[in-house]
Amino acid sequence: MREHPAARILLRGTTALVLLFLLAPMAAVVVLSFSPTEAMVLPPRGFSLRWYEEFLTAGRWVLATRNSFVVAIATTVVATLLGTMAAIGLTLGRFRGRGVLVVLLTLPMVTPYIVTAAAMFFAYSIIGLTGSLAGLVLAHTVVAVPFVVVAVLATLRTFDATLLRAAASLGAAPVPAILRVMVPNIWPGIAAGAVFAFATSLDEFVITLFMAGPGQFTLPRQMYASVREFLSPTILAAATLLFLCSLVFLLASELLRKRAR
Repeated sequence: MREHPAARILLRGTTALVLLFLLAPMAAVVVLSFSPTEAMVLPPRGFSLRWYEEFLTAGRWVLATRNSFVVAIATTVVATLLGTMAAIGLTLGRFRGRGVLVVLLTLPMVTPYIVTAAAMFFAYSIIGLTGSLAGLVLAHTVVAVPFVVVAVLATLRTFDATLLRAAASLGAAPVPAILRVMVPNIWPGIAAGAVFAFATSLDEFVITLFMAGPGQFTLPRQMYASVREFLSPTILAAATLLFLCSLVFLLASELLRKRAR
């Protein structure tokens, strides 16, 4: 049954309107970030890179950006390793309760972050990790691992397990077989999970608000503090750069998804 041309036009028009509705606020932020004055008025009264310069030179913004990338990179490494090993174990393992374990591993994705943050704060306070960089990385890892698990599990569904049996028949031990046969075939899923883990950590605010100390101000927390203390257009420049990062992550994940196919 062929689609009617009018229905196709209606669908495309509706999609365009929805996208416009979703992107209009962000478009206003991008435009205002180039305003030469502190007055946030649309349209802006001129064009200037003043607020981007302040973002790249002001000590508090530079420190917050550095902290965000340090935490995000560390979280990505740890979450990718743990999530990949968990996904491989769930795929190759044959045991009861596998479905329950998958649900438990992905539970942080659906649990409200305020609940997760409060639980982490009390648990980490007992062992002295609250207010430390290691505690913040571990906290971000908890919410990043599920994204890696889901991405790698999706890729493993298309992996031919007979390749591992063939490697074993040739004398390969389990770990070398996984590293040399399985990982090269599922790397797009691993890379996609790493991208999602990095984006999740870079954008995380609620858990950071609970777990980070004065020396671990990340970019989202600095933006929140800037809104509370003194609303400056510098926050618009920061939001624009984060938006561009998110766009890059989205394009990267889409390319990896096509590569996985």
